[in-house]
Amino acid sequence: MNIILLGPPGAGKGTQAQRLVDSFGMKQLSTGDMLRAAVKAGTPVGLQAKAVMEAGGLVSDDIVSALIGEELDQMPGDQGAIFDGYPRTAPQAASLETILAARGRALSHVIELAVDEDALVERITGRFTCASCGKGYHDRFEQPAVAGTCDRCGGHEFKRRPDDNEATVRTRMAEYRTKTAPILPIYEARGIVARVDGMAAMDTVTAAIAEILAQA
Repeated sequence: MNIILLGPPGAGKGTQAQRLVDSFGMKQLSTGDMLRAAVKAGTPVGLQAKAVMEAGGLVSDDIVSALIGEELDQMPGDQGAIFDGYPRTAPQAASLETILAARGRALSHVIELAVDEDALVERITGRFTCASCGKGYHDRFEQPAVAGTCDRCGGHEFKRRPDDNEATVRTRMAEYRTKTAPILPIYEARGIVARVDGMAAMDTVTAAIAEILAQA
């Protein structure tokens, strides 16, 4: 199976992708991670990307497509791929079709983690972690059992990500609606889109995705 996970930042794509890796032996293809790895390894595509980034430019769709092609070529033919963060636009969606077809692959499902914007803002802006061990907490949903003390390590220092603020979250949501959501009709026309309530408990979301994949 080859699937695309869609949803705005904070919808839980990364968590669900990792669970699919663990349960089904699939490989998560996150363009950001692949780009960093290719640059570090000094692959031909990585060197191209490094030159562009050092010049202050944006990595082109052609470079990203080549990067995905490299990754797929290194995978066993029967290993499924999870596309996380790609495609984001209609041209990227068309490019992905070409990349997959050239390797005898095809998309099985496009799964969108649907979210409520206001609830997502609350979910993200309330997050904080223990500065010592990294255990996650939330202002509303998961406070330490003893105020100011980490349940796991007993630490007393906590931190928040600077971009976990309402303005940033709403900007990301707007960008998702403008750029990425429009690719859904492309896949809806092929009957491969399924939507899952991304605001549900993580285990509930995982079970819903597994049920969709079982229909393949």
